[in-house]
Amino acid sequence: MRRQVLPEDALDATDRAILNALQDGFPLVPEPFEEAGRALGIPGEDLVSRLTHLRHIGAITRFGPFYDAAAMGGAFCLCALSAPEALFDGVAALVNAHPEVAHNYRRDHELNMWFVLATDRPEAIGETCERIEAETGLKVWQFPKLEEFFIGFRVPA
Repeated sequence: MRRQVLPEDALDATDRAILNALQDGFPLVPEPFEEAGRALGIPGEDLVSRLTHLRHIGAITRFGPFYDAAAMGGAFCLCALSAPEALFDGVAALVNAHPEVAHNYRRDHELNMWFVLATDRPEAIGETCERIEAETGLKVWQFPKLEEFFIGFRVPA
């Protein structure tokens, strides 16, 4: 799955405001889209429509909460594999079909596909890697977290 850079005019000022605001959180109230939309000056229905459009054009890959799987008894693991260039997109589709895959990205390296697994049980990391290996025929390298750092990553739109 190759990501394309969006044209400069793909996002308007409201889209950029949405992307910037929602990186800081989302209201946990009975009508969250209405409240979030109100803060942005748009109806909640428009916010949902814009988020759907942003997902469709690839400006965002998902919209939803980030759970700390380890704090809930599960596990995270950074994984990598070496996908042949001609098969890269097909391998990415197989990997991304697993609900445990939090995100997946390409790197210019022998290990050219990197992804994060988030599972409900620590042993499910190995089980998922085994399934991916069986489906792709490729070795999955596991890089478990040794220490956690919070960097507060934000991408200004």
